[in-house]
Parts: sequence; C-alpha cells; structure tokens
Amino acid sequence: MTWMCHKLEVSRSGFYAWAARSQSVRARRDERLGRYIEEHFEQSSGTYGSPRIHALLGRRGERCGRKRVARLMRERHLKARASRIYRRLPGNVACKLGLANQARERPVTGPNQIWRCDITYLKTNRGWRYLAVIIDQYSRRLVGWKLGTQRTIELTVDALNHAIERRRPPAGLIFHSDRGSEYAGYLFRDSLATRGIVQSMNRPKTMTDNAHMESFFHSMKSEAIHGHPQMKPVELEAVVRRYIGRYNRTRLHSALTYRSPIDYERSNA
Repeated sequence: MTWMCHKLEVSRSGFYAWAARSQSVRARRDERLGRYIEEHFEQSSGTYGSPRIHALLGRRGERCGRKRVARLMRERHLKARASRIYRRLPGNVACKLGLANQARERPVTGPNQIWRCDITYLKTNRGWRYLAVIIDQYSRRLVGWKLGTQRTIELTVDALNHAIERRRPPAGLIFHSDRGSEYAGYLFRDSLATRGIVQSMNRPKTMTDNAHMESFFHSMKSEAIHGHPQMKPVELEAVVRRYIGRYNRTRLHSALTYRSPIDYERSNA
C-alpha cells in the first residue's frame, strides 16, 4: 500500500480517507440513471441512441441533460445499431409523366392529407423480396404495406388497397412517390383517380423530395434487418410485421417530439 501511495503521490491517510468516503450525490445519481438507461436500451433492442433515451428518462421524471445521457451510454458501451443502406433498386425505370411535386405545396395539419410511398428490396436465403410501404406524412404512421417476390405495379396497388381499407381517406388526399414505373402505370394511376386521390411525384433527380420514406427504410433496416442476411422469406415477413407494429405503437420519433405515430395522432385528435 505504501508503494502504491508513493506511485500515486498521495498520503496513506488521504488514501484511506478516500476509500472510506461514501459515494457523492452525483455518483449515486449517475448509477441510478445508468440502470434506467440500460433498461430502456434493452427494451429498444439496442436501437435507441441518447436522444430517445433522454426523452424516455424525462417521461419518468428524471431531469438530466442529453450530454450526460450520452456520457453514461459511452461508459457502458451502449451504442445504437446503424447500418449502411443501399438505395439503388434493380430494374428501376423512371417515368416521363409531367407530374409535379404537389406535396411540397400543401401544409399538413392532420392525418390523411398527404401519404408518401416507396419500395425497397430485402435479401433472404431465397433471393430478393420487395417491400412497398405507405406512410402518413402528418404522424409518420405506416398505414399500408405489401411484401412480394416481384417489383411490379400489382405490388404497389396491393399496398394502396391495404392503406385505403384501414384509413378510408377522403377525396383530395395527395399521394406522393418517386418517379418509378410502378407508380406511373395505368393500373396504379386509375386506382388513385377512381378514389379521388391526387398523384404527386418527386421532381426529376431530386431524391430528397421523398426523404420521409428514406428515413423509414433506413430505420427499419438498421434496427430490424441488419445482421440477419440469411433469413427465410417467412422469417423476413414476420420481422417486417413485428417492426411495423412496434414502429407505429411504441417507437419514439424525433420529428414528433419523441412520441410514437399512434400516440401523436391520439394526442392531436
């Protein structure tokens, strides 16, 4: 002990005083916050970073700064999962329709005013599967989806029918997509027109016009798909279904003041 005190350049009495001293108030609070952080991190399956963990701590009455949460997560080696997302879709053919981006012109004040949609591809041990998704821009709630083996107009029509059956939107709804051929075919355009839905598309070479969908796909792939490249098709469908349920009911969204899409709709009804 004398040798250690000499190396640390402290007195023996000072060392024993430090060893006998109880934890500081700040250290005890860090310990309690750390337990709560680990609990919320585990409940999110390792997908929540410090902003969402900080929001959850606030809801349970713990007042602390976001930087403190980030520090405690670093000390516990808790890092939210993330992955690189490949955007390019095989077989994508841009349509030449002269449709404008009408979603940019309308402010959103409630549900079923603007829907956004897109298709992504997911790998299984039996090849690629294609997921068509529709979200409500107001609440970011996923309102319709369809998983299929081919990237076709029928896939997007099925996703549209699923959303309409669940939400019963009024005429005048704006339906926004990229300029892919799956949204430009007569079958899909007729499905919109017969229901009084207004079609809107990205401006040419402007991918950011549909950033809401890019954000959803990135979240889904990094939180639920990444790390499971050899799933069977039936397993993939189960994973997608579970994620969509969790995304709508419990996943905190930074754009919704850290509330889930369903909670946001209910609180603003």
